[in-house]
Amino acid sequence: MKKVTAAIIIKNNLILIAQRGKNEKLAGKWEFPGGKIEANETPQQCLKREIKEELDLEIQVGKFFDESIYTYPNGKIKLLAYFAEIVNGDIKLSVHDEVKWVSINEIETFDSAPADILLVQKLKGEVQ
Repeated sequence: MKKVTAAIIIKNNLILIAQRGKNEKLAGKWEFPGGKIEANETPQQCLKREIKEELDLEIQVGKFFDESIYTYPNGKIKLLAYFAEIVNGDIKLSVHDEVKWVSINEIETFDSAPADILLVQKLKGEVQ
């Protein structure tokens, strides 16, 4: 099972979501940004690296939020979500087509990647 991380970045009561690029698996789906954990890397190190690579942002990783296990046609993943805060930088897209800052009430209206749906639902239940 692949382990993958996701950053839940909340700023001014809005949540950052990113749309997967047209050349990526699950193209067009919305997700919390993050990526695969490399060998000898902690989830927190992975998130910092992935957010820098994908969005050109430096983040501080906060507390663990929750996990979601999902089986895709090409294998099972365990998605580990952490709260994170932007420390430095302006968003520059490299693998995503778009990012949006959305309210907790709007978030479920986006077509989320299947592994992210459970996290979206839990986050909505906790924030409201």
